[in-house]
Amino acid sequence: MSTNRKMLIQLTWRRFRSAIQMLIRSEQGPKAMIFAATLVVMMLGINGLNVLNSYVGRDFMSAIENKNLSVFQAQALLYVLVFIASTVVAVLYRFTEERLGILWREQLTWRLTEAYLSQRAYYRLDSATGVANPDQRISEDVRAFTTTTLSFLLLIINGTLTAVSFSGVLWTISPRLFSVAVVYAICGSALTILLGKRLIRLNYHQFDMEANFRADLIHVRENSESIALAHREGRFKARLKKRLDALAGNFRRLIRINRNLGFFTSGYNYFIQIIPALMIAPLFIAGEVEFGVITQSTMAFATLLGAFSLIVTQFQSISAFTAVTARLHMLSDAIEKAHQTTPCAIQMLEDPYRVCYENVTLQTCDGSRILIDDLNLEIRRGSRWLFSGIDDAPKVALFRATASVWESGSGTITRPGLDDILFLPERPYLPPGPLRDVLVRVGLESVTKDAEIMIVLHHLGLESTIARAGGLDAEKDWDDVFSIGEQHMLSIARIFIAKPAFVFLDRPGSSLPKSQISAILDMLTTRNIGVVILAKNGESRLHYDSSLEIKSDGKWEIHSEPNATPSDHHDDPRDLSC
Repeated sequence: MSTNRKMLIQLTWRRFRSAIQMLIRSEQGPKAMIFAATLVVMMLGINGLNVLNSYVGRDFMSAIENKNLSVFQAQALLYVLVFIASTVVAVLYRFTEERLGILWREQLTWRLTEAYLSQRAYYRLDSATGVANPDQRISEDVRAFTTTTLSFLLLIINGTLTAVSFSGVLWTISPRLFSVAVVYAICGSALTILLGKRLIRLNYHQFDMEANFRADLIHVRENSESIALAHREGRFKARLKKRLDALAGNFRRLIRINRNLGFFTSGYNYFIQIIPALMIAPLFIAGEVEFGVITQSTMAFATLLGAFSLIVTQFQSISAFTAVTARLHMLSDAIEKAHQTTPCAIQMLEDPYRVCYENVTLQTCDGSRILIDDLNLEIRRGSRWLFSGIDDAPKVALFRATASVWESGSGTITRPGLDDILFLPERPYLPPGPLRDVLVRVGLESVTKDAEIMIVLHHLGLESTIARAGGLDAEKDWDDVFSIGEQHMLSIARIFIAKPAFVFLDRPGSSLPKSQISAILDMLTTRNIGVVILAKNGESRLHYDSSLEIKSDGKWEIHSEPNATPSDHHDDPRDLSC
């Protein structure tokens, strides 16, 4: 066995063991242990019934050979009772296995989902690790992993119990037949590994190729209008054809290897049926054993070979399982790496009454250009500020740095906690769910009444918009229901419902008229909410207390409006200097 293959087996085993340990240590661990113990007891019952069945079958066939009607009837009744008991135990075994499987899937899926969403790992994941399709790995790969892992674990345990149970049966019939079974299984397993070893790599790539093709199809669906307006169908046809050719080519290679493996495994399974007869029939002809021993030996040989030949019978599933295990382990490592990214040089402090930038320098992600150079600025609660500049990149970088999602830079940013400051991107985002959940911040559902929501919607002229959508309990694809302007206004409504200390609006003029932005600014000022607007299209012609102009070389200037008066809404007596 090559070094790489040994390392792969050892790594897969460590991942397998780690996943089981995580389940045992989780909150669901005690319940999982009860299910597992129940399965082991049922396995013992199934194997005991199978051994009993082999002896009942032997005596049943011998009674037919001897034309003994009374023994035949007794054995037939016993046969029926064994079948009924086996059926009950087998069904309960399958039920318990499925319950344990869904319990494990729920635990592992939630653990990965929680880690994926914590500390904004989902935001850093691609840039930190390049792991593709985390959504597919969390949903489909977890399902495949838990189902297959549980199946293999039970197969190994059951195979061990079966080998112990039927080794004695086969040995009493013929020690030579038992030896043939062991040698046959070892040779079959070795040849199966030799013929199918490439399946692991091909299965791994197939998962990614299928996910990439599906991701592009989803992209077409979600951006159908933009693609239609830009006439980009030809480009997407070519891209999807390339994806389809890649996954089809890889799948054809999988089929070829499975074909070659199938020739061997099918022949292997067929010979299992005849080998016992070839060895025991001469003994029957010589009068050394009864006729029922032939059927008993066939059953015992096949059952024992099934226990010894897990690699032969399950190799295709094992190869897919190894690929799924590797993909989930890569995702887990990537999330952990995203959590452990080098701390940003920008220090974040919290103060509910101000936003302050002290010696803040921001660079492009690759560090090749300075976007903002040594910014020192204080924004008081209740004031209006405009961030302007020819280049959008510095403004957007400052917007994101204030929201703690820009990590290339240095200095100190003081702002309210993330629960008391809102950031509205240029393209509004309305998450899936009822409209009430779209408008109300997480954690405020119980204290925010519908009457309060409707008052805000009335002031913003959104009552008819909500009625058209079906009310606050409606749940639809909001991108299809509302225009960009309506989506933006609903995001604005969320500000007045949440009542933050500050709000940052990224280029609202892209989707709202100047008059509407002016009215929103007045409403924010009335409620003592500090507001910062990133200028793009007409926002600069509105009234502000001050403005920050960021130049293309990273230099900056602060301008005070000639008619501006110091904000009298500040209610903190402390010194607000940086």
